[in-house]
Amino acid sequence: MDVESFKRLFLPLHPKLFRIAYALVGNKADAEDILQDAYYKLWSRRDELSDIRKPEAFCVRLLKNLCLDYLRSARAGRHEGDVTEAVTLSTDSSPDEELEMQDKVQQVRHLIDCLPENQRQVLRLRGIEDCSMDEIEQITGLSAVNIRVLLSRARKIIRGQLEKYYTYEYER
Repeated sequence: MDVESFKRLFLPLHPKLFRIAYALVGNKADAEDILQDAYYKLWSRRDELSDIRKPEAFCVRLLKNLCLDYLRSARAGRHEGDVTEAVTLSTDSSPDEELEMQDKVQQVRHLIDCLPENQRQVLRLRGIEDCSMDEIEQITGLSAVNIRVLLSRARKIIRGQLEKYYTYEYER
C-alpha cells in the first residue's frame, strides 16, 4: 500500500478513533499517544492491509486492544488534574451560579469515576463521546441489550447518588 492509499483509507477515521480512545482512557494526551501508536502499527503493516475488507472495524479493534493494554499496564494511573470534558457556562450567570455548576460537574465526574469499569466505559462512550449503539458494540464487544442495561444502571446510580448529595445524605 502506498502513502496516498494509506492516507485516503485511514486518515478520515482519525476523529472517530480519537473519540474512542479518549472515551476509553479518559485522558486527551494518552488518547493521542495510543492513536499515534495505532497509526504506527498500521503503517508498519501496510503491505498486509490490502486484504482487510472492513478497515474501519479493523482500526477500531486495534485501537480498543491498544487502549485495554494501556489501561492494564502499570503506566495507566489516574490523573486528577486532567479535564475530561469542557463545561460551557452562560455569560449571564453569576459567580455563585458558576461555582455551583462547577461543583455539580465535579460531583458527576467523581460519581462516574466510582462506577464499575464496564458501566463507566459505556456511559462515557454514549453520553460524553456521543457514539452510536453500533459503535459501542464494536468498541466494547458487548451486545446492544447489555449496553442498554449498563447505561440504565449507571444513570440510575448517578441519579440516586446526586439526589443523596443534594439532600445532604451523601457522605464523601
